[in-house]
Amino acid sequence: MKLTTVAFDDKVFIGLVEEAGILALNDVEEKHTGRRPYAEDLVTCMEQEDFLDKVSDLVNWVEEQNDKAEFYIPMEKVKLLAPIPKPRKNIFCVGKNYEEHAIEMGSKEDIPEHVMVFTKAPTTVIGHMDDILEHSEVTNELDYEGELAIVIGKRGKGIEKEEALGYIFGYTILNDITARDLQKKHKQFFIGKSLDTSAPMGPWIVTSDSIPNPNELTITTTVNGEIRQQSNTKHFIFPIEEVISVLSKGMTLEPGDIIATGTPAGVGKGFNPPRFLKDGDSIEIFVEGIGTLLNKVVRDE
Repeated sequence: MKLTTVAFDDKVFIGLVEEAGILALNDVEEKHTGRRPYAEDLVTCMEQEDFLDKVSDLVNWVEEQNDKAEFYIPMEKVKLLAPIPKPRKNIFCVGKNYEEHAIEMGSKEDIPEHVMVFTKAPTTVIGHMDDILEHSEVTNELDYEGELAIVIGKRGKGIEKEEALGYIFGYTILNDITARDLQKKHKQFFIGKSLDTSAPMGPWIVTSDSIPNPNELTITTTVNGEIRQQSNTKHFIFPIEEVISVLSKGMTLEPGDIIATGTPAGVGKGFNPPRFLKDGDSIEIFVEGIGTLLNKVVRDE
């Protein structure tokens, strides 16, 4: 099941993405039952225990109708926003979670022994096909990082690794855009990771039941059609279960929390000479089982 936030006809709503198009959940439910039971933001929907069951029942009802097409909005007519356009909390990001990336950013000595975590501000988030600002007034070293991202669906603290996958609502794609020079200047990650438009996310969330093993997914990043990153999440240093367990030790995870799981080797800074992003560059990130996130870099207005 693919769920996201959709803009269409001057309205923003939660939509189910299918081959036939977009199901506007409340609009279709109103035709079915006369009610509009779904919240207008996806995180609030996640907090309802029977949310996915209701959506599944609604889809089954649509399938039983003679003219199913009338319930779908064609994909080309809608704007897909980020699935969670403004997260309630900072985005958790795992650093150096692939050995080859840790080495390209330093040396074998930079391979971490423990989960390394930093965060990005909620105001960084943009959606599929949205523009990434070049921010030339503050950085000359804008970089890409293609990543699988987890969306937590259930409140938890002190989560055991064996139970961790049960706390995941679903998975999406995140581009951890980074200003490398700001990282170096401020000797920490937050500012260099939190420029506006530096967290393209989407195009939707794929529910966890559709991806039984998130620790074995192909991930590929291209810039202007050239493959820059190509790996598989089986190469994580810290698998998803461990990341969730570590984060939840003494810290409560909540529905809607987003965890970016780290990027493979092949970032712009890893080349010699470095290959940073510039105006006009197009970045596509493909993650197996989810789809493709596409964004373009533009000069600031």
